[in-house]
Amino acid sequence: MLGGMAGKRVAIVQSNYIPWKGYFDLINSVDEFILFDDVQYTVRDWRNRNKIKTSRGVIWLSIPVEVKGRFHQRIREARVSDGNWQATHWKSLAQAYSKAPYFARYREHLEALYQGSFSPYLSEINYTFLSTLCLLLGIHTPLTWSWDYDLVPGKTERLVSLCQQAGATEYVSGPAAKSYLDETLFAEAEIGVRWMDYSDYPEYHQLFPPFEHAVSVLDLLFNEGPYAWRYMKSFQLEALRQRDTYE
Repeated sequence: MLGGMAGKRVAIVQSNYIPWKGYFDLINSVDEFILFDDVQYTVRDWRNRNKIKTSRGVIWLSIPVEVKGRFHQRIREARVSDGNWQATHWKSLAQAYSKAPYFARYREHLEALYQGSFSPYLSEINYTFLSTLCLLLGIHTPLTWSWDYDLVPGKTERLVSLCQQAGATEYVSGPAAKSYLDETLFAEAEIGVRWMDYSDYPEYHQLFPPFEHAVSVLDLLFNEGPYAWRYMKSFQLEALRQRDTYE
C-alpha cells in the first residue's frame, strides 16, 4: 500500500460491485479502507452494478436489488431480489473475455467466486468481491465496516469521527466529495485531507476498441493479468517512493 513512514491514512467509501481501477487505487493508497454502507442506498448507482467491455460495446452487469421506499433503506440493508444473477454475470464475463490474454489464469478462481456468492445482502457480496480482487491485484489494505465504529450526526462530522476512531492522521477521498466536504472540520481535528487524482491513466491492451477507462477492474485483470499494477497510479507512486529511498 502507498503510505508514509509515519501516520495513518484512511478512506471511507460506500461499497461498489466489481468497481473500476480507480477504486482499487484508493484502497491501495491507504492503511485502512472503511466501507461506509450505513448511508442511504441509491438506485442507478455503482453500489450494485458496473460496466464491462464486449464485442457489442460497453454493457452493465447489475445485481438485482429490492428497493424499499426512496429514503428508507441503507446500503447494508439492501437485499438481492434474484438468486440467478451469478450465473448470468459469469456467462457475460466469459463471453466477453474468453479471448483476453489472462482470462484462463483467473477463470477457475473467479467462476468459483460467482458460484459461491449466495448472500442475500448486497454489502456482503461487494465485500467478498472487493477482498478477492484486492488479493488478485496484490493489495493488502484491511477492509473494515463503518458499523464497527460509533457513528455521529453530520455529513463531514461523521467522517471526521470515523477517522479519529480509526487513528487516522490523513483522510484520502475521491474528488467528487469536494462539493460537500468541510475541510475546516478535518483541520480542527488535525487530520489532513488528500484528494485522489483519477486523470491521465495509461491505456493498456484492451479488447474491442476504442479504449474505455470507466469499466470494471476485471477488464484490466483479464487483459494485463499480473502486470495490472503497471496501469494503476498507487503502485507506480509506491515504486517511485521506494526507488528514492534506496538511491
